[in-house]
Amino acid sequence: MRARWVFICLIAFALSSLSWADEEPELEISALSPDGLVEYDEKTGVISDPAGVIARYGDVELVANRLKFDREALSVEAEGNVRLQRGKEIWTGNYISYSFLTRQMNAAVFRTGIAPFYATGEGLHASVTNQTHSATNAFVTTDDLDVPGYRVRAKTLVFVPGKYIEARRAVLYMGKVPVFYLPRYRRHLDRHPNNFVFVPGYRSKYGPYLLGTYNWSIATNASAAFHFDYRVKRGVAGGPDLKYDLGPWGEGQLQTYFLYDEDPGTDPANLRPIEPDRHRIAFAHSAFVRTNLTFKTVFNHQSDALVAHDFFETEYRKNVQPKSFVEIQQLWPNFSLNVLAQPRVNDFFQSVERLPDIKLTAFRQQLGISPFYYESESSGAFLRFREGDYFAATNHSAFRADSLQQLLVPQTLFGWLNLTPRASGRFTYYGAEEGTDFVSDEHRRWVFNTGIEGSFKASRVWRDARSSLLDVTELRHIIEPSVNYSYTPAPSARPPELPQFDYEWYSYEMRPIDFPDYNSIDGIDSQNVIRFGLHNKLQTKRRGNVDDIVNWAAFVDWRLRPEKDQSTFADIFSDLDFKPRSWITLNSEMRYDVNENLIRVANHTATIEPNDIWSWKVGHRYVREIEELGPEAGHSLIMSSIYLRLSQNYGFRFRHHFDLKHHVMQEQYYTLYRDFRSWTGALTFRLRDNGEGNTDFAVAVQLSLKAFPRFALGQDSDEPDRLLGW
Repeated sequence: MRARWVFICLIAFALSSLSWADEEPELEISALSPDGLVEYDEKTGVISDPAGVIARYGDVELVANRLKFDREALSVEAEGNVRLQRGKEIWTGNYISYSFLTRQMNAAVFRTGIAPFYATGEGLHASVTNQTHSATNAFVTTDDLDVPGYRVRAKTLVFVPGKYIEARRAVLYMGKVPVFYLPRYRRHLDRHPNNFVFVPGYRSKYGPYLLGTYNWSIATNASAAFHFDYRVKRGVAGGPDLKYDLGPWGEGQLQTYFLYDEDPGTDPANLRPIEPDRHRIAFAHSAFVRTNLTFKTVFNHQSDALVAHDFFETEYRKNVQPKSFVEIQQLWPNFSLNVLAQPRVNDFFQSVERLPDIKLTAFRQQLGISPFYYESESSGAFLRFREGDYFAATNHSAFRADSLQQLLVPQTLFGWLNLTPRASGRFTYYGAEEGTDFVSDEHRRWVFNTGIEGSFKASRVWRDARSSLLDVTELRHIIEPSVNYSYTPAPSARPPELPQFDYEWYSYEMRPIDFPDYNSIDGIDSQNVIRFGLHNKLQTKRRGNVDDIVNWAAFVDWRLRPEKDQSTFADIFSDLDFKPRSWITLNSEMRYDVNENLIRVANHTATIEPNDIWSWKVGHRYVREIEELGPEAGHSLIMSSIYLRLSQNYGFRFRHHFDLKHHVMQEQYYTLYRDFRSWTGALTFRLRDNGEGNTDFAVAVQLSLKAFPRFALGQDSDEPDRLLGW
């Protein structure tokens, strides 16, 4: 007898026929469509609906056109457009039998996948005891398409979801072409697979080159990479890298690179040739020893000052002189203790050795129930200033003990005005300074500082503001003026009288004027200054989110008692972001000299990203010649980067740097991207003028599997040298 059951009747029948333990989930069966009805045949146990039937049990969800339901065994035979989801696993096929109690599964023909791996096969059987699945005439791929670009076909496929896939009597196919046979192939799913990476190319300085890397996944918490590089003009190079994660003992990495350079050139000063035996060794390890106790060590050793410049341009641009140090930090709710040991490992780099530098910091904290707040920094260090190999006569060392104690009284007046008066005292002791050919006396310095900082914030909202041109829906203006006054009378000892380790040097950025933010300890001198600041924001709603149309901050210092080499007003610093549309962003950073009426630093960029077909970023970077840094410190550069997607499979990027000061196209990049469905490829050309009339030309090819991309999204744009293998 056949009967129509609506959703609620079927659930009631199924539940009334089963005996459940309290902790077991409930089985729910219903029509897939909210308006659908299911047919239930009581004799055969078949439940069906042309639109589909769905069964839910715990984390299992099964959808099919027909279900043959065994109430006693709590199992089903599903037919027609079957889809089974169990946690992250997804199985599809035309027929699947499944037990909700034992989680056993069988299928005639199936497809399954947990990104980035996908499999298809016949005769699926899933074991409940060890979660092992087996199938025959199956293939596995990372190409999620009906006809994958490449696959590994196996006579027998055994896999444990989330752990590994093992193919027996396997053949690797590229399209329909068999290219490789493996009697047994296992790929772990819980770690990156072992693989080779090759980057062929040509560079004027290298000649033709081939950069090869074998990536070895040792375990889930350890991996290694072996580099084997050959450059026709420079010779053979390589070395192993290691990454590891020791859990509570920390994580780290070791990078090594060795070569016998057949054309090493000369050192930066062009005084002597570089030895052909060159290397770079970098090690870093960090660990959370226990709660709030951290340990970090970094070791960087280079054979010469230019080895990174010659072979690792991406790293060299980020950090010209990498440091080596050991640091231990203990945090408490109101205090921190930091121990830093920083030796000089590379003799050709200028450095300040700290052997060691111990600092105790008291964070800003209230003193009982009083209105006073207290903060301090106290440190003791043995410091040694060491120049490069060619200026050893300027080396000097001394012991320094420094202590800053500061009281503050933050308060709010009238419910909107924030004021923070402060006063601090600082004492610094210098032991006898030892130089290359002299020994000086010890020094003591006392410093007093006081000041007050004030600010308030005001805002107004225009609910009816609308503009289709600027994509505006409502407007909110936020203004935050600030004033910071700092007074430091002449210290008991001026900077020229003291050993200089942490001294003040020219900076393109605005320096802090209050303690402890001002950290050039040995350069502290008298000052009487007021810093005026103004922060403006203009906001609107775009697609339901708050978006800044204008975000502008400007600061200027008024020196009430300028020094001999200072003017009354310091430079104006301005930082502006303007976003007239969601796809247009204009940025402006400026440093303007109000006394000479000239721009010292300007950095302007415009970013246009209207869609995923094209985008353009153009900018101008200008720095006026700075006397303290030499005549070549100034520059004027125009930078442009254009991306154009030519079709679904092709894209192109142009990148140019033009030197306006010397009227030279300093650097040019041209990259052609190709989507090979399972792979992505990039062909990159680079031209660079080295400033000596010679052009450095380079070209390279990169291939990357989509399932395991070589670079993070956008990394090829931010670090284009990586496309050349550097």
